[in-house]
Formats: sequence, structure tokens, C-alpha cells
Amino acid sequence: MKNSDFLAPTSTESEDNWLSVSDLMAGLMIIFLFIAVAYMVNVQNEKKSIQRIAVTYQKLQVNLYEDLKREFKHDLNRWNAAIDRDRLSVRFLVSPEGEDTFREPEVLFKVGSDIIENRFKIILIEFIPRYLKILRKNVYRDEIAEIRIEGHTSSEYKMERNRYKKYIKNMELSQDRAREVLRFILLEIPAIVSDSGIKPWLRQHITANGLSSSQLIITANGTEDRMASRRVEFRVVTNAEKKIVQIIQEVED
Repeated sequence: MKNSDFLAPTSTESEDNWLSVSDLMAGLMIIFLFIAVAYMVNVQNEKKSIQRIAVTYQKLQVNLYEDLKREFKHDLNRWNAAIDRDRLSVRFLVSPEGEDTFREPEVLFKVGSDIIENRFKIILIEFIPRYLKILRKNVYRDEIAEIRIEGHTSSEYKMERNRYKKYIKNMELSQDRAREVLRFILLEIPAIVSDSGIKPWLRQHITANGLSSSQLIITANGTEDRMASRRVEFRVVTNAEKKIVQIIQEVED
């Protein structure tokens, strides 16, 4: 008798082995199917969560924009300011020489300086208490993650020609300006200094951010508006944005 006779599987054994492999593959397919279904359900649930947050944020954004517009509609022109609906920001621009007290060259800061001009201090003293009163309304205060003071510059910097050196120097300047505005708000605006209840909330929410020339204002013909690019913005970041980012990260993980 040959050794191969002992090793050769019978037809019954072959069928049993084939059935075992088939059963294993079927079981794995079912497991993979359950995983795929669970993943799709999870993605759909996360998508619905994002949609709900987006709708809530949109309503909050519209309502806050309308409140800000209503509060400052008579002041924006004389301050040379504007409200950006999409960014939820109040933007103060450097103006060319104009007609009234506030609209003069370098009303925010002198060229290359981080010292706030007196006229801009007057604007801030008028603006900040009313601005914070709106943001601290019950309907908004718990939805606000951050109030960003943003310093922006044009792409120019004195006589410097190297674009990257200009960017770095403008980054330093814009950060210094934003920090100085923050210092002025916390330490020199009478309505803020005298209100002991608002400072703890401000410390948790307000930040100073220098953005150099990273977000230039571009004209309709595609060129840089250097005057408009030199600005200070107060921008609201809501919790909705952070919640959406968190959900997306959880789905990706």
C-alpha cells in the first residue's frame, strides 16, 4: 500500500473541508455586512447631527447679524466700519481723509505703530460696551466660543522688498496691534473697568490674533485694496463650528 493512499482525502472529507471554508467565508461576509451597515448608520446619524447644528448656527448667525446691524446702523458710516454677515465680524477700516472727525488717515494706528490713535480709542469706548451687551444676551452667550480681535495689514511694509520678510514683520505688527486693543479694552474702557462681572467672562472668550497680510481685501478687478486691508476686526466664533469639527473628526477616526 502506498503512503499516498493514507494521505489522500476521501471525497466525503473534501466536501466537509469545503463546507467548513464556505461556512467561514459566509460568516465573515455577514460580519463585514454588519460592520458596513453599522458604519453607514453611524455616518447618517453624524450627518443628521451636523445638519441640525448647521441649521441652529445659521439661525443664530442671522439673528446675531440682525442685532448688530440694528444696534450700530447709525454709527458704521462715521466709524468707517462694516459688519460682515458671513464671518460675523465688525470690521474697522483705515480711511482716506474724509469729512468728519473720525474719517481721517490712519485713524486706527499710525503707519508701523501699535499705539492706538485717540480717535480709535473714542470709537472703542463707544463700541465695545454695546457690542458685549449683545453678545452676552442669554440667547447668545452660551453659544459663543471665542471673540477674536484680529489685526490685519496690507502686503506692504515700509521700504522692505522681500515678500516673506514683509509678511513676518507685518505679522509682528498685526499681533502687537491686536494685543494692544485687547489691553485697552480690559484696562482702559471705563464701562469695562467698572463692571467686575464681565471681566471673568471676557478672559474666557476674548483673544488677540495677528494675521499679517494673510486675508487681504481684493477689489473687483482682482488687485489688493491696501487701504481696506489695513483693519481691525471683531469676529465671533460660535460653539457650532467647533461641534461640527469634532463630529467630523470622530467620523474620520
